[in-house]
Amino acid sequence: MKARTIPIITPPALRQRKREAPKGRRVDPDALAEVRRLLGGASRQRDLLIEHLHKLQDRFGHLSARHLAALASEMNLAQTEVYEVATFYHHFDVVKGGDAVPPMLTVRVCDGLSCELAGAQDLLARLPAMLGKDVRVMAAPCIGRCEQAPAVAVAQHPVARASCESVDAAVKAGQVRHEPAGFIDLQSYKDEGGYALIKTCVAGELEVEDVIKALEDSGLRGLGGAGFPAGRKWRIVRGEPAPRLMAVNIDEGEPGTFKDRVYLERDPHRFLEGMLIAAWAVGIAKIYIYLRDEYHGCRAMLQAELDRLRANPPYPGMPEIHLRRGAGAYICGEESAMIESIEGKRGMPRLRPPYVAQVGLFGRPTLEHNFETLYWVRDILEKGADWFASHGRHGRKGLRSFSVSGRVRQPGMKLAPAGITIRELIDEYCGGMQDGHAFYAYLPGGASGGILPATLGDIPLDFDTLQPYGCFIGSAAIIVLSDKDSAVGAARNMMRFFMHESCGQCTPCRNGTAKAAALIEQPRWDVELLADLSTVMRDASICGLGQAAPNPVDCVIKYFPGELA
Repeated sequence: MKARTIPIITPPALRQRKREAPKGRRVDPDALAEVRRLLGGASRQRDLLIEHLHKLQDRFGHLSARHLAALASEMNLAQTEVYEVATFYHHFDVVKGGDAVPPMLTVRVCDGLSCELAGAQDLLARLPAMLGKDVRVMAAPCIGRCEQAPAVAVAQHPVARASCESVDAAVKAGQVRHEPAGFIDLQSYKDEGGYALIKTCVAGELEVEDVIKALEDSGLRGLGGAGFPAGRKWRIVRGEPAPRLMAVNIDEGEPGTFKDRVYLERDPHRFLEGMLIAAWAVGIAKIYIYLRDEYHGCRAMLQAELDRLRANPPYPGMPEIHLRRGAGAYICGEESAMIESIEGKRGMPRLRPPYVAQVGLFGRPTLEHNFETLYWVRDILEKGADWFASHGRHGRKGLRSFSVSGRVRQPGMKLAPAGITIRELIDEYCGGMQDGHAFYAYLPGGASGGILPATLGDIPLDFDTLQPYGCFIGSAAIIVLSDKDSAVGAARNMMRFFMHESCGQCTPCRNGTAKAAALIEQPRWDVELLADLSTVMRDASICGLGQAAPNPVDCVIKYFPGELA
C-alpha cells in the first residue's frame, strides 16, 4: 500500500510574511529630498553625523523625526543610532511626533557661577515676558564668556554684560554676525615671521630630538587641566605605529574658563603653527580640531583662516586639517569623549586601558592636546626652554594663563607667572576687588577644582600645589567670591552643573551628582551621607567628571563649616 503524503498546513498567524520595508520609521520622500539638498556634495561618511545634524538644526531650528529618519537612510545608519546621538547633545532640539516645535530663535542665558553672581537669574526671570512667545529663553551652562558676565547667546551670537534691554535689542537686530576683530590673520602672521619655524623643521635644520627635548626642558605641561608633560606625550605617541592622528581640544567647557577663546581670537596662527610642529615631530597623518559650538564667531574665523592656509600651505605635504563642531556637552572636554564625538558618536568616555596614545581616534595612536599647550610651542622653540622656565614665583616655573572672573574689578585672561598667589593675582593683575566687596573665597580650578577660603589665599597657584588642600588648578579658571556671596551657594551652582552635564554612562556619576545636588539644596546637610557619596563617586566613576564633582561640596564641609551651622 502506497504511503500518503499529508501536507503540513501552517496557520495564517504563524506564516512568515516578507518584510516590505526596513524596520523603523518609513522614510518620507520629501524629507529625504530636503536632506539631500541640504547636504549637497558633502561626504556621507559615518564620522560626519554630528556635522550633518548641525546643518539640519541650523536650517530648520529643530530636528524632526522625519528628517532624522531621512538622514539615517542617506548615511546608511540605523535610525536608533542617529536618534541616540541627536538626543545626547544639548544644542540639538529633537522633536517627536505630536510635540510642539520650538521657536526658531533661542536665547540662552548662562547660569554658570560667574554669570549667576552678575545677575543671570534676574535675566531668566524677566526676559520671557519681554521677548514674547516667539522667542525661547532658557538657562544654559557656561558659554565661555565669564569675563563678560552676565553673558547671553542670542541664537549663536553672544551679548556681553547683558541686560534685558541689550538682549532685546540683539533679538530685534536679527542674525548679527559676531566674529573676532583685530586678530592676526595669515598674511600679518607671515609678515612677522610666522611659519618660518615649521619650514625650518621640515627642511631638516632642526632635529626632532632637539625639539622634543626643548619642550621637556621648558617644563611645558598640558594646559587643558590634566597637566601631563608635553614633551613626554610627544615621545610616547611617536613611538606608536603609524598612521598616527592628532586631536586638538578647544571644547573649553569648564565653568570659569575662557583663555583658549581669548588666544584664538587674537592670534590663531601661532596655535596652528605649534600644531603643525607637533604633527611634524610626532609623524601625524591627519589633524582634527574640536571647537565648542558656543564659539560660533571663532569657528567662522578659524575656518576661513584654515582655508587660506590650505590654499597656500607653508610646506609641501602639510597634513589634512579637519575642523569639527561640538554640540554642547561638557563631557566632550574629556579626551576620549571628545574622540568619540569626533567620530560622530555620543560623547561617552572610554574605559582605559588602552589609552588614547595607543588606541585613539579611529582606532589609531592619537596625540591629544589642548589649544593653549600648542600655542606656546613656537615661543619656546624660538626663545629657548630657559625663557619659559625663567618665569615663576614662589619656587614654581613657567607661565600660566589665568581666566579670572567673579568679584574682581578687572576680570579677564591674565598671563602671569606660575606660582603666583590669588592675593597677588587680584591685586597686581585684576585691579583689586570690586567696590564694596571684600575677598572671601575662590575657586582655583573652575567648577571641579574645589573652593578655598581667603585665609588660604597665599598658596602658589600651579600644578601639584593645591592637591594637599583637596583642590587642583586644572585649566587655571579662577572665580573670586566676596563677602556678599556664600560657598554653599557656589557649591549648589556647581553640583547642578555636574548633574546636568553627566553623560549618564556610569551609575556613580549619574545618580551621585543628582543625589548630591538634592542633598545640598536642603537647609541642613547630611554630612555623613555626603562623605559616603563622595567616596563612591571618586572611587567608581569612569572619568574625571564624576571623580571631581564632589570637590566643591567636600571643600564647603572642610573649610566653611560656619555656613552649615
